[in-house]
Amino acid sequence: MPAREVKIVTDSTARVSAEEISRYDVRVVPLKVIFGTEIYTEGVDITSEDFYRRLAGRDPVPTTSQPAVSDFTRVYRELSERGHPILSVHISSKLSGTVNSALAARQELPQAQIEVIDCLSVALRMLIVPAAQGAAEGLSLPRLKASIDRLNSSLNTVGMLNTLEYLWRGGRIGGAKALLGTLLRIKPLLDFRDGEVKVLGRLRTSSQAMESILGIMESRLKPGVPVHVGVAQTNALESARMLSERVKAAFNCAELDIVELGPVLGTHLGPGFFGAAFYSDEDWQPDRR
Repeated sequence: MPAREVKIVTDSTARVSAEEISRYDVRVVPLKVIFGTEIYTEGVDITSEDFYRRLAGRDPVPTTSQPAVSDFTRVYRELSERGHPILSVHISSKLSGTVNSALAARQELPQAQIEVIDCLSVALRMLIVPAAQGAAEGLSLPRLKASIDRLNSSLNTVGMLNTLEYLWRGGRIGGAKALLGTLLRIKPLLDFRDGEVKVLGRLRTSSQAMESILGIMESRLKPGVPVHVGVAQTNALESARMLSERVKAAFNCAELDIVELGPVLGTHLGPGFFGAAFYSDEDWQPDRR
């Protein structure tokens, strides 16, 4: 009897489109955003527009909440009872406890084939689509996990925050602590590596950030090699569009998308963030042996 196709489970911070969810049968476990006593489920009952409107107002500072263990157990049990191995890929454990919930759910189903991957950046979507494509091609769970682990380690994510205030409020400031003394006077250029936030520079304008991001991409990519790029933004669509055009003109883009990060990541990054996540064709080499 042939092995069943691996199924991909992720969370709502991946911003996977409805079309991709349908095409690849990706299961999405949502996180929650909390304004005072009001609890919203990301991707279900709060839009990005409503979220950023409230963030700019006088509402309580939002917080986020990871999915319950039972949310994962329910999805894992359904898929495993149908004979599917599961690759579960989630928001960085440095930003959320979602991975811990997934691991706890896996322990409750010891007979199921489940692997959990901790995304090392804020570019979770850049792992989910290749994972879903690899699963559709028939990669086994061990080979698919090994391939996504390699991509996870080589994925680059750089971007400019409009302010450090939101990372500071949420206690996720990590390697950016050194900038707190100039919190309101600079726009930090950040590198998301190994699940942590690292400071690359201190900027004053968006145009400086674009030049810096393009320079970093050029330094980390081989000339002419096809590159996959996701331009991410939090309520900064015009900046994202400008960056996207610059990237398109400068690089051989096999894929170039603009992605609006949702309320959960918006809670931590604040409005006005824009940046690029990227990897080359050489970084994504599925193990088809």
